[in-house]
Amino acid sequence: MSFVSPEVFAKEKIAAVQEYSILSWRAVINIFSVPRYWADLYTQMDSIGVGSTPIVVLTGFFTGCVLALQSATSLQAFGSVSLTGNLVALSMVKELGPVLTGLMVSGRNASGMASEIGSMKVTEQIDAMRALGTDPVRKLITPRLYATIFMLFFLTILANTFGIAGGALVSIGLLGLNGSSYFHNSYRALAYGDVVQGLTKPLFSAFIIATVGCYFGMTTKGGTQGVGRSTTQAVVVSSVFIIIVDLIVTRAMIGIFGK
Repeated sequence: MSFVSPEVFAKEKIAAVQEYSILSWRAVINIFSVPRYWADLYTQMDSIGVGSTPIVVLTGFFTGCVLALQSATSLQAFGSVSLTGNLVALSMVKELGPVLTGLMVSGRNASGMASEIGSMKVTEQIDAMRALGTDPVRKLITPRLYATIFMLFFLTILANTFGIAGGALVSIGLLGLNGSSYFHNSYRALAYGDVVQGLTKPLFSAFIIATVGCYFGMTTKGGTQGVGRSTTQAVVVSSVFIIIVDLIVTRAMIGIFGK
């Protein structure tokens, strides 16, 4: 294993951040000029949104079930089992729904973007696109970026809905709570700031998933082994960034809404 000096390592990382930033900026602004590849956008919306629906629904539903069980066990000591709906709704909408949806979609789609674009890179298809006068960023990355942002927003709403429904199933079926009371408490627990916070996080997560996945795909080197390496790096980096940005957004929202 060759030794890399700290100076060279730092230069490589700074160059990577610069390259990622330029790629992301170009992907964002391409939507405001022609040509726009609407067919690719709709294809990616179907692949990312519809394709991720089953895993998002299952994750949200069973997370809500577990939340209801854990909440009821803790609240029973205080004689407040009726507040289970409050805890499930707040936990799903503000935190677990957005984060778990982002992580699930990251595992499925960031890896897919990295492997697909990485395969095109190592087989020189991207160079062929440039030779034919097509901008690879406009053709490959911009549709994936906007499709991910649009669909992750609705996938998060879906995860929240099924999470609350899963909590209701456990609360009513196993804990014997009143269904009307559960849903009333869930609705009453959510304030405007909670909903805004929960629906702001997917926008940042989607940006991270698409740009990180495409960046590692576009920088793939080393043949098929490089594609596998890029796929793994895309999932790991995007997942870590999602959690870090979640902390930053949560702190900002608490500062804005006070809760």
